[in-house]
Formats: sequence, C-alpha cells, structure tokens
Amino acid sequence: MAPAGPRDDLARMDGFQAWSAAGPVGEHIARAIASAPRGDDPYRHWLPGNMLPPGDCAAIAALPLGGPPQGETLGRRETNNATRVYFSPENRVRFDVCARTALALQEGKAVAAIERATGLDLAGTYLRIEYCQDRDGFWLEPHTDIGAKRLTLLIYLSDDPGSEDWGTDILDEFWYPVARAPFRQNHGLMFVPGATTYHGFRRRPIQGVRRSIIVNYVGPEWRARHELSFPDRSVSAVRRLLP
Repeated sequence: MAPAGPRDDLARMDGFQAWSAAGPVGEHIARAIASAPRGDDPYRHWLPGNMLPPGDCAAIAALPLGGPPQGETLGRRETNNATRVYFSPENRVRFDVCARTALALQEGKAVAAIERATGLDLAGTYLRIEYCQDRDGFWLEPHTDIGAKRLTLLIYLSDDPGSEDWGTDILDEFWYPVARAPFRQNHGLMFVPGATTYHGFRRRPIQGVRRSIIVNYVGPEWRARHELSFPDRSVSAVRRLLP
C-alpha cells in the first residue's frame, strides 16, 4: 500500500481507475463486517476486527493531520470544532489513503455488508469520516448519536502501551457502564443510533495519542457539508455506478 502523503498517481486516475483502487479495500471491509461478533446488551452492536488492510490502517495512523493540543473538551467533541479533521474532498486529494478509504466506504460491497448486518437502507445518506487524535484529559459524556446519524462505526488505530484500556464505554439507558469496546489496533465498534444507544469515554489516563476514525452515514439534513467525503453525492448515487 502507498504510504501516507500527498497523492500523485491516484490524483491522476480517472473515475474507473479510482474505483478499482478502492475495490480491494471495500472487499476487505465487507469481510470484516460480515464476520463481526454481535452483542445485544445493552443494545445491539458489533465488534469488527481487521477492519482495514493493515498497510492502510498504519497509513491513516501516520497521517500528518491534526490541530493543536485539544485542551478541555467539556465532554463533547464539538467543543473543539475549529480543529476537527475529516476525510473531506480536500484531504481525499492530498492523501491517497483517505481517497481509498472514503471510496471503499461508498463502494457497493462495503455498503451492502453494513446493510445486511444492520438491516439498514443507506440509500440517500452521505459519508462522514472524522479523524480523531485524543490526548490525556479527553473525555466524552454519555450520548446516543441519535438524529441525523444513521450508523456509527468507530475504527481504532493506536497501539500505544496501555491503549487496551482506551475503548469506548457502552452504557445502558441509565448511563451505567455495561461494557467497554476492546481497544485494539484495526478493531472497532459499530451500532445503529437509537434512543438508548448511550456511549462515551470516562476520563482516564492517555499516555500517547488515542487515534481513531469515526465513520457515520448521515441523512441529507446534515448541515455541515464540509465534513462530508462526497458533499454532492449520496451513497445511493455512487452505488448506481457499480455492477
């Protein structure tokens, strides 16, 4: 796989070639989703492993993207909205791994695997991928993701010492911690947001950087279009171009 860095060959590809480059990544993601263990307590969720080709996982973890030290989050990512980073059209042009990953998550096999596992119809949704780099002092209050987010998929990237304790806290409707997603490099957590899909991150030491990507499929009502990988093309519009 190409290392993280500004794109050159991929930037010059035509549409068919770009889809071809992303195809194996989409197939890899589809296999991970299809084999992911499912849990139902306190709500339905999946714990996929080997989510991305190993070279791509390492390349994303090494991306030279990120703002200044996070400071206080007040328990919400939006506290630091000005420095949040996405696999936006600009970053798809700059980095081939961002382009491959975003295209793969719009590609038929990955989308179809998510739909089969969850029972969702993602037609008409838009892809949003956030690149997160959490540092010591980070925490997230309990929240559900309900609203415009139709699906949430977290993919963990770090393998720092002590990172096994950095997983997302899975909470019941009373915010009682029921489980913690295993934080292992290239593993993740997936769920369909609903009224009781509470999750968060209890403040605990982070020695290093807690890197992850958060993949959401969001409805057309999503207003922050700059956060989307393909602001002008929904998942269904792209899927119609595929066999």
